[in-house]
Amino acid sequence: MINQIRKIKSFVRRPGRLTLGQKMGLTKFWEDHGIDLPKGKINLNTLFVKQQKIVLEVGFGNGDSLLKMAINTPDRNFLGIEVYEAGVGQLINKAHKYQLNNLKIIKEDAVKVLTNHIEDSSFNLFQMFFPDPWHKKRHFKRRLVQTDFLNLLSHKMIKSGKIHIVTDSKHYAIHMMTVLERHPNFKNTQNAPIYSPRPEHQPITKFEQRSHRLGHDVWNLIFTNEK
Repeated sequence: MINQIRKIKSFVRRPGRLTLGQKMGLTKFWEDHGIDLPKGKINLNTLFVKQQKIVLEVGFGNGDSLLKMAINTPDRNFLGIEVYEAGVGQLINKAHKYQLNNLKIIKEDAVKVLTNHIEDSSFNLFQMFFPDPWHKKRHFKRRLVQTDFLNLLSHKMIKSGKIHIVTDSKHYAIHMMTVLERHPNFKNTQNAPIYSPRPEHQPITKFEQRSHRLGHDVWNLIFTNEK
């Protein structure tokens, strides 16, 4: 199971020029908010200043919404995983500016991190906002939300923990709803195969703003881990 989802990448690394602030986030301020992966598991109990509920976000982009959540919810710890170097640098730079002690960042493949470096039953909420839908049929295998990934995710979450995914792709929304509804470890919070209303506390991402501007619908999927 693990080998299968590790072979197919759900992302493409896109190198580009970094601003001074992004470079500082990846260098000068990395020690405060960045995580260098150990050979084994990450000790989440010593990672944050306070031991409190942990939110894991995969693919946070430029990190603006994750930053707002960390600022607005100091009673939760936030762990972000992203491969986009500029986004990682930007988020760490801003986290330093606000002196946040409840936000940590990993710059690596999320499947690799979850498989090799996260203990089972580690976090309370998994969130992923506007993942790449991989529109072309030959690329559907690259979509992250597949049964094998959900198997992995279910073990890494606590029982009764929640998974929250947002997309503006109708085809991907249908795909994710089908896969989640069929998975024995996840239960729809709506108690039916329908999409969830948008949580009021959820910050609006730049992708969501763009979707609304273009007149696209946005779908929220919120499921509970019943493992």
